[in-house]
Amino acid sequence: MILLAMAMFVLVVDTSLMNVSISAVIRDLDTTASGVQSAIALEALVSAAFILINSKVGDLIGRKRAYVLGLVAYAIGALAMTLAQSLTAIVIFWAIIGGLGASLLLPAMQSLIHGNFTGAAQGQAYAMVGASAAIAAAVGPLLGGFVTTFLSWRVGFGLEVVIIAVVLSQIRLVRDVAYTGSRKIDIVGAILSVVGMGGVVLGILVWQEGGEFVLLLMAVGAVALGSLAWWLNRQLRAQRVTLLDPRLFRHPNFTTGVLGQMLQQITLGGAMIALPLFLQMSLEYNAMQAGLSLAPLSLTMFAAAMVAGRRAGNRRPAAIIRAGFVLASLGTASIIPLVPRIESGWLLVVPLIVTGAGLGLLVSQLNNYTLAPVEEERISEAAGVNSAAGSFGLSFGLAMAGGIMLAALSFSFTRMTAASDVIPAAQQQQIAAALQTNAEVMSDTELDKRITGQPPQIEEEILAINHDARNRSLQVALLVPLLAGLGGLVNSFRMVRLPDIKPAAPLEGMDLG
Repeated sequence: MILLAMAMFVLVVDTSLMNVSISAVIRDLDTTASGVQSAIALEALVSAAFILINSKVGDLIGRKRAYVLGLVAYAIGALAMTLAQSLTAIVIFWAIIGGLGASLLLPAMQSLIHGNFTGAAQGQAYAMVGASAAIAAAVGPLLGGFVTTFLSWRVGFGLEVVIIAVVLSQIRLVRDVAYTGSRKIDIVGAILSVVGMGGVVLGILVWQEGGEFVLLLMAVGAVALGSLAWWLNRQLRAQRVTLLDPRLFRHPNFTTGVLGQMLQQITLGGAMIALPLFLQMSLEYNAMQAGLSLAPLSLTMFAAAMVAGRRAGNRRPAAIIRAGFVLASLGTASIIPLVPRIESGWLLVVPLIVTGAGLGLLVSQLNNYTLAPVEEERISEAAGVNSAAGSFGLSFGLAMAGGIMLAALSFSFTRMTAASDVIPAAQQQQIAAALQTNAEVMSDTELDKRITGQPPQIEEEILAINHDARNRSLQVALLVPLLAGLGGLVNSFRMVRLPDIKPAAPLEGMDLG
């Protein structure tokens, strides 16, 4: 039980560590904020795209073996972060190999919990794994900020490798869980799921980096997702094996719950890209200061999840979910007008507390609500779909917020430069041409180092434009989590109209993605 909880702790801390270390990674590897953003989004994308097929792979090779392979892959990614000398190494080992490891690890973990524990012990195991994820979300920004500021961001990832090594050294204590279902593979369904989820988010990442064929990639992804739905129903009617049973989506509670899970993760993903960048680029905070500034959100999220999970009483889960989306939307909306006006992270405390409370309420209820109508023998498959929706939402939120941020930065900077009476026309054209291929979120201090040799009045004008354009782009990026939160609120009204369904077994921690 503790071993499974330790592994979950590492997975959640990993993301927090990367977010608060953005500026340090950029500086040490001489790369860009958009490059690091893309790596973070790509890791979530790979996990989402392969989680359904790797759930089946775990069934075929053995759940314990899949769990071990997933941990090893994640350790390879963390080890690469401690040694990486370029962004390419991070993309290959941390984002791709680590993401594949997570897609193996998460469904295998659920099956191992389900098979190693029964009754009250099973509920305690799910609760412990869920609690470890919540604790990691709470302490991750603080731990990451501390080691990055006073030691190195590489040390944090090195500690992940140590924890994984401890888990693997005691893996003999975990009993494997035999799979008794069909050993046939829905290859077409697996390919369509990877191409569908991967194509949509990959298109956004390519757009973010200024690449070509963006609309084609997104169109391919959308067509593949539509084809997946058609294929699954066709296979079901022919009584052939399917990647997942489409009849799961006949439960309105399950469908609205999965949509709520995805929207909640888009909200979280968008916020966790925009907020660390604001703190580290606009306020020029170091990792420790950024971690402390984000602590109100993460700590409140943890506290609200724990309190609501234990003391919900007779309150309807759907009503709590609705309150969660209300608070998350209000908190995010209140941050947007503050971005260009504040000079200290302390002024974000109240909005972050409100946002964190909303996200905590969602974490405490969404899984039980979503999985309650699902029969016991299909709970693992349903949890896999739930995890895939969450991982897809996270990667979409990360990529979309990052892409919109850079597009807004380029537009604002170009427009304000063209309107400037200080910058000569020739330099205006040069700046516009450079931004078309390399728009970049940059602190004033970093930009000041790059524009040396210009007349003082031109340098001051460029710095002022960068300051204003950067803050506007961060405001626009925060519209992604805000709109996702409002979408979740609309979806929650349908949840409230549906009847409550009591789960057959405790399901805390089932969604670990």
